[in-house]
This record gives sequence, C-alpha cells and structure tokens, in this order.
Amino acid sequence: MLELAGLVLLGLGIGTYGTVVGAGGGFVLVPALLILYPDFEPEEVTAVSLGVVFLSAVSGTAGYARQRRIDYTTGLLFAAASAPGVVAGAMLVQFVPERLFTGLFGVMLMGVAAVSVWGRPLAVREPLRGSGIIRRIVTDAEGRRYVYAYRVWQGLTLSLGIGVVSSLFGIGGGVIHVPAMIMLLHIPVQFAVATSLFVLMFMSGGASAIHLATGTLGGEDAAKIAALALGAVLGAQLGAYLAPRIKGRSVVILLASATVVLGARLLLKAIADV
Repeated sequence: MLELAGLVLLGLGIGTYGTVVGAGGGFVLVPALLILYPDFEPEEVTAVSLGVVFLSAVSGTAGYARQRRIDYTTGLLFAAASAPGVVAGAMLVQFVPERLFTGLFGVMLMGVAAVSVWGRPLAVREPLRGSGIIRRIVTDAEGRRYVYAYRVWQGLTLSLGIGVVSSLFGIGGGVIHVPAMIMLLHIPVQFAVATSLFVLMFMSGGASAIHLATGTLGGEDAAKIAALALGAVLGAQLGAYLAPRIKGRSVVILLASATVVLGARLLLKAIADV
C-alpha cells in the first residue's frame, strides 16, 4: 500500500508539471521508473509510461478545452502525421538494449534542454504567406486573439519524427513538440502547450493500444499504472488551472530545467551504471 500511495503522489506531480509544459510528464516518468524499477525491461517502462501519459493527456486536454487554448486544426493535422512514427517506435523498442535505451534517452533530453535555452528567442514574427502555408486565427476564452502561420511540410515532418521518438522512449513527444512548435513554427506558447497535449492524447493512446495488443501493457503492472494514473489525472487538472498564470518564458525554463537534470542522471546511469 505504501508503494502505491507513493506512486499516486508521483503521478500527481508528473501530471501537474507535464500539463503546465504541455509534455504530459512521460519525460519525467520514464527516468523515474528506470530508477525505481531497475529490473523493468525497456518495453515495459515505455508501455507503463505511455498508459499513464494517455490518461493524463485526456484530463489535461479537457482542462485546456475549457480555456479554448487548443488549435484543433493544427492538432489533428499533427496527430495524423505522427501516426506512422508511433507505430514504428512501438515496434522498435523491443529491439533496443536497456543500457543503450537509457543513454539515448539521456542524450535526447540534454539536446532538448540546450535548444530550449539557447535557441532562438520567443520573438513574435509576421505570419508567413504563400503556398504551403497554414494561417491560423484563434481566440481564447478571455477574448484574446492570436494570428500565426507555419509551413505545412515543417509541421508534418516534425510530427512524424516526434511520433517515432515518443513511442520509442515512452514520453509522448510533448517534451520535443512544445519547444519545436514555439521556436520553429512560431506558434504562441499558450497554444503550443495546449495543442501539444491534444496531439499527445492521440500519440500516447495509439502507442498504448499497440502495447496492449502485444502484451507489454497490463498484467502485473496494472496496479502501478492505476496508482500513477490516478495521481496524473488529478495533477493534469491542477496543471491546466495553473498554466494560464505562468508566463511563456517561464514555461520554457521549467521544461529545460527538468530535462537537463534528468538527462544528466540517465547519462550517468548508462555510462557508470549508478
């Protein structure tokens, strides 16, 4: 019982934090599971994480929908583009050795942190025009109007690659999707975070279905998933409530701070096995 209570609290923290930054919390949950349960196989860690991330993303998406911060057109387009990558990543994870899996994940997190902190500033630009451009005009629940545009091929390619990575590492992809949507596509932070979580709902749900079909999700892990999910669902609602009260640059810093610490910890585990 003590273990399950601890997992509920872990899920609460992960759900809150993951929803604030639009990443779902899988990038925190995966290393936490690797440390708490060193005997878990990579595919088992990935499956458990994705199952929890899916339920957390559904909860967080509902919260952001009430605030009208989700760009549904962009979200559905990116979710469809990620589908082939999600399938490929869910299949590839069974062939990745545990130590290599941990090291690759650590390198990826450090890279994301570096790009988030030292990448291009969050400058507002004039919306792009011309062929191959999607132009969006959106208004949130408080009446604020946003106009932005991005190149279709960039959004689709980005989502396809993130589909592979998210499914392979069990992180849902938001930890990469959010900074990329902000810095590369110039989508406003508020809508990047909420739309990323909306896309994540489809990504993690599809990957979880594959893991259920292959038998890597469920069984002995059901109680752990339930405890983590309970906390994550409640945390996602709290995160959606807190998010509008946090400035855009602060969201990026929160994202980078966690990823650099966790990335360094996993690299140490992969290199020195400590």
